[in-house]
Amino acid sequence: MSAGAVLDAARAKGVMLAAAESCTGGMIMAALTAVPGSSDVVDRGFVTYSNAAKRDMLGVSPDTLTAHGAVSEAVAAEMAQGALARSDAGIAVAVTGIAGPGGSEHKPEGRVCFGLADAQGVVTQTVEFGAIGRDAVRAATVDHALAMVLARLDAAAQG
Repeated sequence: MSAGAVLDAARAKGVMLAAAESCTGGMIMAALTAVPGSSDVVDRGFVTYSNAAKRDMLGVSPDTLTAHGAVSEAVAAEMAQGALARSDAGIAVAVTGIAGPGGSEHKPEGRVCFGLADAQGVVTQTVEFGAIGRDAVRAATVDHALAMVLARLDAAAQG
């Protein structure tokens, strides 16, 4: 997925972007800001690796973390909503997952939960990338997150 395409779509819509990242540790923002001129549509990123950071920086509910765990669509949704509310962005994407190595029977390595929030509401997805290695899971997560943002921007352009 091309970060440049996401930036171009955001420019065309006049929308600023934000990201809340756990398992990628800032890689989504790094991909976007690697493109010259990105400052006109990139607002901010939140690296919220710990549960405390998710609570403090994004307002993720302790009850949600307890009930669902950090790697869940419920937490990804609250992360995206928190990033949107705490930024000047019109769209925010969030990721939380198990990059590996490791995992469990219930939350296997390669599981990543995505959240996307904008004025239309929040959507979530879970993708099972599998035990393809930490670097590959993180890279695939960045690509998928950017594709989600681009699809949402393209859908908004159609409607």
